[in-house]
Amino acid sequence: MAMGAWTSGPFLVSAAPGAGKTRPALELARTLLRERVVQRVAVVCPTTPLTRQWAAAAARLGVHLTPDAAALRPPRDFQGVAVTYARVASVAERWTRQCSPGTLVIADEAHHLGEDLAWGGGFARAFGPAARWLLLSGTPFRSDEAPIPGVRYEGGVAVPDVSYSYADAVRDGICRPVTFIPYDGVLQWRSGDDVMEASFGEALAGREAGRRYRTAISVELPDGLPRILAAAHAKLEEVRAGGHRDAGGLVVAADGAHARAIAAILKAVTGRAPTVVLHTDTRAAEKLAAFTRSTDRWIVAVNMVSEGVDIPRLRVGVYATAAKTPLIFRQIVGRFGRTLPGRPVDMSWLYLPADPVLRAHAADVERELRHILRPPTDGDPFALDEPPEQRETERAEEPAFVPLAADVAPQLALFGAPAPAAAPVARVAAPAAVAEPEPERPAAFERRALLRDKRHRLVADLRRRDGRSHAEINRWLNRSTGIRRVEDASLDQLERSIELLLGALSGRR
Repeated sequence: MAMGAWTSGPFLVSAAPGAGKTRPALELARTLLRERVVQRVAVVCPTTPLTRQWAAAAARLGVHLTPDAAALRPPRDFQGVAVTYARVASVAERWTRQCSPGTLVIADEAHHLGEDLAWGGGFARAFGPAARWLLLSGTPFRSDEAPIPGVRYEGGVAVPDVSYSYADAVRDGICRPVTFIPYDGVLQWRSGDDVMEASFGEALAGREAGRRYRTAISVELPDGLPRILAAAHAKLEEVRAGGHRDAGGLVVAADGAHARAIAAILKAVTGRAPTVVLHTDTRAAEKLAAFTRSTDRWIVAVNMVSEGVDIPRLRVGVYATAAKTPLIFRQIVGRFGRTLPGRPVDMSWLYLPADPVLRAHAADVERELRHILRPPTDGDPFALDEPPEQRETERAEEPAFVPLAADVAPQLALFGAPAPAAAPVARVAAPAAVAEPEPERPAAFERRALLRDKRHRLVADLRRRDGRSHAEINRWLNRSTGIRRVEDASLDQLERSIELLLGALSGRR
């Protein structure tokens, strides 16, 4: 076991969501405590409920942690603490004084730490004296591309000491494979005085691409998202009829109002009110636990289904959040990959808008699984991404935006067999046949994305080389190339930035 030979410094374990990182980390902690190699354990997590989950899991192995601890030194009869990143950052200097080389630090979901940000900086200061940092993450990267403390990078990419991918977990029967079912069709919205109409197969500018996506997840258009919810419910009933009698479904919504509207649609479709869980709900953890233990069909959630949420009976999902980063996407997919003891490792299903960004994320997952689930095929028509400025929801409401109409239907499952037809559902129109759109191949978009990615990687390399912060290097580049904001940079300006970075790294500047 690689961790058994580890003696000091940071150690990164990258394991797919649902593959199981908690137990081996705690078994290592138990061994090191018994052998008196370490004197205490500090588990650091993103949220307070996770500190309790870690403490409960540790207790089952005979390691006693104080959850939501206020100090690094545990009470008598305890071997350590479990604490949130926020608490550590707020009292980092005090924790530094209490930390020693004999402290084993376990950083759960370490991608929450950014070197130049509050949590990352506080973590690094608080646990600087510790001889060992065990960093755990199913997605060891950040959407803002800030380095994670203690992680080694090559070419801007994190290099784990141990890697156990989603494909590994599916091959070993630890995780379920997930099939993606994109939906597309005719989408229409008002943008100021103009009426726009497009499918996801058509290239659009940033703001209108965002409005097209918002139209696709709108609850106000009966032949749009409500139709997809009906199709997803039919799939869930099919899964239950096939033997998984308590299989559940999850819809990830954009915000509280969106979640409640989706819940009303699901109640009309199914005859039962789903569970609704919002991150602002004081009973959120209790509701999640109750749904996990129940046989209820649907749960609708906002910002409550990422790290630490373990509902193995989830088999069908609908992606209806405005968040489209790779990190969020992977975390949501991970909710459907968990398995149940004694049950076959059956397929799960995720319905999502046929947005190019989401299709690119899905393609990345499918590429990992291709050699396991089906023979490799030539080419990958969905590998292209939208330019970075199209990844964000629009920031302004001018000109006014109003979704007008949608006529969408599930498409062919990505890289797989066609999705089975949904059974008719009362008060919801049957899906209309919509041709699979030609994949977008915006060469300029691809080139721009590649240039920006290369610039980010080179900035990170230069930062490690000469010690300047990301902000300082970016200010120098922007002044030298006449860029006001990287989002607005031309291709020539991006290429010039890369030339300057390469010159600096080779010592020519």
